[in-house]
Amino acid sequence: MSVRNVRHLTFNDVWKSICCTTVHFSHFCNTPFTGKKTNMQQRIKDITSASINVKQQLLNDATLIDTIEKVTRVIVDAFQNGNKVLFCGNGGSAADAQHLAAEFSGRFYTDRNPLPSEALHCNSSYMTAVANDYGYDVVYSRIVKGTGKSGDVLVGLSTSGNSVNIIKAMEEARKIGMINVVLTGEGGGKLKNLCDYLINVPSNDTPRIQESHIMVGHIICELVESEMF
Repeated sequence: MSVRNVRHLTFNDVWKSICCTTVHFSHFCNTPFTGKKTNMQQRIKDITSASINVKQQLLNDATLIDTIEKVTRVIVDAFQNGNKVLFCGNGGSAADAQHLAAEFSGRFYTDRNPLPSEALHCNSSYMTAVANDYGYDVVYSRIVKGTGKSGDVLVGLSTSGNSVNIIKAMEEARKIGMINVVLTGEGGGKLKNLCDYLINVPSNDTPRIQESHIMVGHIICELVESEMF
């Protein structure tokens, strides 16, 4: 190619190109999505409705409402008697366990004294050592055996109700004389036979169950705090 055929871009050429690109990009950004956007928005509405529906069923279940009240009173009594509340769960339920323990040991609404409560999975050195040396099935039962005492409350969260390490923890807690509370899905699983109080959310859909678990947990934390302070 001859040098004479090479076009040298001027500032005006570059500026015109930028302006043109900006116009096209602006048009792209302002063009409404169709199809997938509409479907996604409908799914958002459907998921929200499903979550509301589960909570509505819980609201209309007199047995569950009564159980939540009883659990609240049991926890108040435990704290007033110098006992503690321990939480355990796996995955998202472990996150809920940690969250709810913090509501007691920190605060919920009121600026007040801390309440003795812990989630049993928070010591990673303990968890990995026991899981490696003895097996994951006993990570909670061993710490319950080591730290639990009669009158303490153990709250286990399991959407299926069949988590083996929660089952073993409940079995150990019973030997000690602890009070067992479990939050599960609709069926209750094997845990329903190992607890003193069963809060079985009326759903078999894991995310919807967990959403109701944290709601129930918040209700209990709020009521316990208001009863004590």
